[in-house]
Amino acid sequence: MTLAVFIVEDEPTIQDSLKVVLEGYLRAEIVGTAPSEAEAVAWLKANRDGWHLLVVDLLLKQGSGLGVLAALAALGPKCGLVVALTNAASADNRAQCLTLGADAVFDKTAEINEFLAFCADGLGEKA
Repeated sequence: MTLAVFIVEDEPTIQDSLKVVLEGYLRAEIVGTAPSEAEAVAWLKANRDGWHLLVVDLLLKQGSGLGVLAALAALGPKCGLVVALTNAASADNRAQCLTLGADAVFDKTAEINEFLAFCADGLGEKA
């Protein structure tokens, strides 16, 4: 089974890099991307069971990753692993993400290897 990944990231270069890394490292399929909170929430509502891994940046040009996490929590039980990958990984943001249902929070710059290892471990049974 192919891992289905949805990415919420507003920077095209980072979005492209994540696609390459996740497709290569996890042998995943990127099933969609969204640059804004509104687009991410609309996709998640329309594809409630269409993903195994959701990667969310917190700082978006429109809305925020925290808004995406809150909307996802309101939809009910999640169908996969939810990870915040951000440059805003402060202690407060980490705590808020976990409260909103994220499985983990990683700093985009300093913790990319930990992010990949966490995803591989957490999705191992689906790979």
